[in-house]
Amino acid sequence: MSTQNQTTLTVEAAQQILKDFTCLDMQSVASPLEKQALREAILLVASLSDYQMLGVCAASTDEGFFALESYLKALGYQAVLDRNAVSTFAGSVYIKFNTLKGSYYVDGYPGTYRGVLVSCQSAEEGGVSGTYGHLPLDLFVD
Repeated sequence: MSTQNQTTLTVEAAQQILKDFTCLDMQSVASPLEKQALREAILLVASLSDYQMLGVCAASTDEGFFALESYLKALGYQAVLDRNAVSTFAGSVYIKFNTLKGSYYVDGYPGTYRGVLVSCQSAEEGGVSGTYGHLPLDLFVD
């Protein structure tokens, strides 16, 4: 994985920024500067993990895939997603993507949360492990 992220953010500062975007305390991004800080934080934390699992909660299959594709690109993955290979759901969806395997699935989602969960996985001591989100669906869209 490679990111083109140049930041002076520390891991601790990045995790503090991400802490505000938890499943229990939904936050919105108030400004372009806040959006950029959130981008830098998740990119830094993800770069310190071995791989990530992404969980996208969206109002539709199209919205979910659009968000997933933007996150994968930002994280430096060249994944090819075939929307025709999965079922399309009439309502909201949950898409789970494993960056280690490049595999994903889509399921209906009755919940109210909208956003992206990024679960960082590290096997090595010193690597970052943790789940961050729900982050905004459009975090990497300008």
